[in-house]
Amino acid sequence: MKSWRYWLTVDTSFTLELIKISSKYFEKYTLNNNVVVPGRLVIPPLTIFSSNPDGTLSDGERKYLELRATGVGLYILGACAVSQEGIAFPCQPRAFSEKDIESNAERAKIIKSQGALAINQIHHGGALSKKEYSGLAPVAPSADIANEKLKKSGQLTEETKIRELSDEEIKKTIEDFAYATEISIKAGYDGIEIHGANNYLIQQFYSPFTNRRTDDWGGSVEKRMNFPLKIVDACCKVREKFNKPEFIIGYRLSPEEPFEPGITMTETKQLIKALVEKPIQYIHISLKKFFQTTRRGEGTGIERLKVIHELTKGKVALIGVGGLKTQKDFTDAINSGFTEFVAAGVASMMNRDLGILLKENKGDKLELELKAQLQELTSELGMDITTFFTMAAKQAVR
Repeated sequence: MKSWRYWLTVDTSFTLELIKISSKYFEKYTLNNNVVVPGRLVIPPLTIFSSNPDGTLSDGERKYLELRATGVGLYILGACAVSQEGIAFPCQPRAFSEKDIESNAERAKIIKSQGALAINQIHHGGALSKKEYSGLAPVAPSADIANEKLKKSGQLTEETKIRELSDEEIKKTIEDFAYATEISIKAGYDGIEIHGANNYLIQQFYSPFTNRRTDDWGGSVEKRMNFPLKIVDACCKVREKFNKPEFIIGYRLSPEEPFEPGITMTETKQLIKALVEKPIQYIHISLKKFFQTTRRGEGTGIERLKVIHELTKGKVALIGVGGLKTQKDFTDAINSGFTEFVAAGVASMMNRDLGILLKENKGDKLELELKAQLQELTSELGMDITTFFTMAAKQAVR
């Protein structure tokens, strides 16, 4: 069985063997706001479709989280919606109402009780939001190109038709990210990660492919950058409001788009240069493979993380992720020097005690058949394997 969700490509014949992982994973790291992270291993934001339909914490989600954060430095909870219209998939957690604080507080508490720092990723689906889950029409920076794409794929209907955001609505959406930050602070999270990756709303604004506006929110690179940077500024202001300098703010991005005119490494470098001047603590790069090379633009043929690290080192921490499964994968990643932190998604899903096994150098005893682990995982989450991967295949969450 395979999942074709681009961040999660797995085969049931796959076995995971991790032997004598570098001790660097368990060294402490001090962020630029003087917060000490207990280790370099990160659990990246994974969408596990396991909250209740109203976004509250479910028993299955609770059970899953209780078993995944020991031996981890940062645990980033995936894609918490900042507004009703931004909901992109079923059972998505939420942070746009005071009533959302209780479930978020419990999620944060569960993670922190295991010794990791709890980070809440805040998210808006934009054109990838679904009316069937939100009850509202999806929105985007530019409706014409978004609907044209749906029409070409035969998916354009009254239910899927996308609406273009007005200037006033754009400003309101920025406020939504700020309010989600406030909820995250009140819930007791150690920080937030702004989801600017994987073709969701923030990336839609920065991409010349999905943003065809001619006002202050589109056109030049600088104008397309307005939306992400103003979100960063708004979230940082909330931290100031609550006098929480220790509250971590990170930003996740996808460094390149495969289509034209799309984001190249040239545009990504411009965005990163702007981001590192903001009072954020880390940048998280979304990749299929940790050592992927640059497709086009500046740094073509060079590892993407290496290109980016030249801009971030000494300013903000960099998190890399991408298909790490074997002892060699993990060792090569942490020893590459390309990032301060290394994230493992699939491995953490399949191995509830991954952090412990790595820390205690018990990788030689870890040889797990993926199929059995998937059955156990979906049992924890309260859905069968087929349902889990059918849902996963429909969503490009990472």
